[in-house]
Amino acid sequence: FAVSIVSQYMHDPHSSHLEAAYRILRYLKSSPGRGILFLQDSHLTVEAYTDTDWAGCPDDRRSTSGYCTFVGGNLVTWRSKKQMVVARSSAEAEFRRVAHGICELLWLQGLLAYLNFPVQSPMKLFCDSKSAISIAHNPVQHDRTKHVEIIRHFIKENLEQGVIIMHFISSEAQLADVFAKSLGGKLFCSIISKLGIIDIHAPT
Repeated sequence: FAVSIVSQYMHDPHSSHLEAAYRILRYLKSSPGRGILFLQDSHLTVEAYTDTDWAGCPDDRRSTSGYCTFVGGNLVTWRSKKQMVVARSSAEAEFRRVAHGICELLWLQGLLAYLNFPVQSPMKLFCDSKSAISIAHNPVQHDRTKHVEIIRHFIKENLEQGVIIMHFISSEAQLADVFAKSLGGKLFCSIISKLGIIDIHAPT
């Protein structure tokens, strides 16, 4: 998330942006042994966590979306990206990032099938927005969601076909937070440990 924010000012950096870049470098220098731990598991469950910081950019009020995906309990892909349009509500911002998460799950499903590891069970998508889940399952068109109707049909089609199952998750357990917003040190460390990111130099 931090790298994503700083990279938006590459063409017109100020001293505050340089200081932020230095903070990122200091973090990396202090964690030379940190990496992702891959564990062997007997299942190939595919899961995604998605989150959005609605209107979080103070310059243009666009939302930042983040997602991460797991295969067999191991973190395999992640992304932090500013949305292309200004969302008129938090539900719209959340809805757009759910669509991004589903696209990533479908890509992983195709990749695994190509490698002769077909996904047998529905893929899980964890979302901390009850409104986004409600809109995805509700076939009734509402005036406030007409502008995202194409996205809604895409999400609903995958739900009805049983490709995706959406689950509500509390904000405290939302692993994608680390890709969508700045976090306090304690919460940041808690999430990255749940992502399977460990420090091989840390005492056991």
